[in-house]
Amino acid sequence: MNLKSMTLPELSEALKAMGQPAFRARQLYTWLHRGARSYEEMTNLPAALRERLEREAPILPPTVVRRQESARDGTIKYLWQLADGNCVETVLMRYHYGNTVCISTEVGCRMGCAFCASTIGGLVRRLEPSEMLDEVLFTQVDSGLPISHIVLMGIGEPLDNFDNVMRFLELVNSPEGMNISMRHISLSTCGLVPKIDELAKRKLQLTLSVSLHAPNDAIRDTIMPVNRAYPSEALLDACRRYYQATSRRISFEYAMIDGVNDSVENAKELIRRLRGLPAHFNLIPLNHVEESPLKPSSRAAVAAFQKTLEDAGIPATVRRTLGGDIDASCGQLRRKYTRQEQETS
Repeated sequence: MNLKSMTLPELSEALKAMGQPAFRARQLYTWLHRGARSYEEMTNLPAALRERLEREAPILPPTVVRRQESARDGTIKYLWQLADGNCVETVLMRYHYGNTVCISTEVGCRMGCAFCASTIGGLVRRLEPSEMLDEVLFTQVDSGLPISHIVLMGIGEPLDNFDNVMRFLELVNSPEGMNISMRHISLSTCGLVPKIDELAKRKLQLTLSVSLHAPNDAIRDTIMPVNRAYPSEALLDACRRYYQATSRRISFEYAMIDGVNDSVENAKELIRRLRGLPAHFNLIPLNHVEESPLKPSSRAAVAAFQKTLEDAGIPATVRRTLGGDIDASCGQLRRKYTRQEQETS
């Protein structure tokens, strides 16, 4: 029984079945969403109830396997070990508007993007809602810093774990829990069109970040296998439907890859294809992955690409590189740890 993945009404029903009064559920829910590591901490619950919960629904918090803190900007990268021994990454980033945590939604990933370390080794399993919540909670507890924003851009494809991610969003947005506003949450996807449509129906006020990374199918096919299932035109049509349903502007993620997708002509092609779709571009200096031959674009190429978009009226920002002196890029720390474990076993 996974109590932390339950909503407050569900938890109330579970405790009611144990013969507990209604107010016990709110007490327990508060403790769980405060980051309690054991029932022993929950001193306002009866001892007999704590003992029963320990037997029937043990709390299994993640443990820190690696913790790296940037001397440059204070970014903290965590490698968490889950109850089954698998590991996921979380990154805490400090901005002027608050502290943002980037969380993983899966152990590994099956999307196969050529520039991403997370997908090396494929998908191991999907995270439970409680495990995603723990990434936020225990990053906050360990760092001592209040979390105000969440981005689902770590290891895994969030929409490939749709139901669990939707439950996580419900939990983290709960007024009785962390109460993080949907407008402070960004969800990234490589472009699973049916799931984008399903997300649109929910009319959540989060920011949808679409990993586009190419102006056309010829390029996108070579770096993002998902494009063969859902070509870019189908993806952009889904983005238009999403905007019509939610009135939320799409944020397009675009990794700048030297000689692949970074020419002014590439930018002009994007402008033509995005006509009429309110959008913002987040240009990302590519992080080098040892196993990949792809290289980051030059500063001049990034600047020219940005200027071309902005001259056409499309807002474009270059993502500030945080944690450059640590393994802060998605999947790098887990990949390094896994390789070391294999070498020593």
